[in-house]
Amino acid sequence: MVELLGPAEIRGLADELDVRPTKKLGQNFVHDPNTVRRIVELGGVRPGDVVLEVGPGLGSLTLGLLAAGAQVVAVEIDPVLAARLPQTVAERAPEAAERLTVVGADALRVRAADLPAEPVSIVANLPYNVAVPVVLHLLAELPSLRSGLVMVQTEVADRMAAGPGSRTYGVPSVKLAWYGPARKVAAVPRAVFWPVPNVDSALVSFTRTDPVSGVDRARLFAVVDAAFSQRRKTLRAALAGWAGSAERAGELLAEAGIDPKTRGEQLDVHAFARIAAAGN
Repeated sequence: MVELLGPAEIRGLADELDVRPTKKLGQNFVHDPNTVRRIVELGGVRPGDVVLEVGPGLGSLTLGLLAAGAQVVAVEIDPVLAARLPQTVAERAPEAAERLTVVGADALRVRAADLPAEPVSIVANLPYNVAVPVVLHLLAELPSLRSGLVMVQTEVADRMAAGPGSRTYGVPSVKLAWYGPARKVAAVPRAVFWPVPNVDSALVSFTRTDPVSGVDRARLFAVVDAAFSQRRKTLRAALAGWAGSAERAGELLAEAGIDPKTRGEQLDVHAFARIAAAGN
């Protein structure tokens, strides 16, 4: 039996460790067991799955993942929290303790070789200030990741899941779409966190599919970065630096079958792939 953490247990652990949540590390700890169970359920976690958790903090979600039978690889940058997590699991889920591995590392720099097993999914309450870079780094570094469910700031969730033409569509939307579809699946109330954040939160799910064929990821991402660096400009103008000149950008756009007067927010990932592949 796994005992999940409630508000009193979260405060008790924080006091014991003299933890004062910081905005720098994006620390807001979930203290509602029902929210934890919902995240695990929406994450599709099955017994035996190797699940990557980033920023486990005091262990709320870690315990929920272990309760579902997962093997959890938890990446924690805070050495105090990383050191305490195995003890928390041993106290509240002793039969599951052997299924937890804690990796003391920055998720933005972690490599596949740093992990004890190949995770099939990521389920995490991500630090909001680095959520998108973390997801993109892990998808690039860990080809074993097939799916994910992450809790992020609502505005970030909107950008991650947005489609072409949306006001929130941009670089994160296209880059995540290169790996596969993403969608916002649920809102998360502020009251389930300690401390209570001053922003709203949401859950985003994504699934890895076959990458867009015929184009190098780095080249495509460079096109995307250039296209959205000057959102109000046409692609012919915005891609001038990337292509070498506005004239060359126009030629490549024509070769890709795209009107040079188009703006980046109107194109899906496949259109960006055609631009990136043009002239190769």
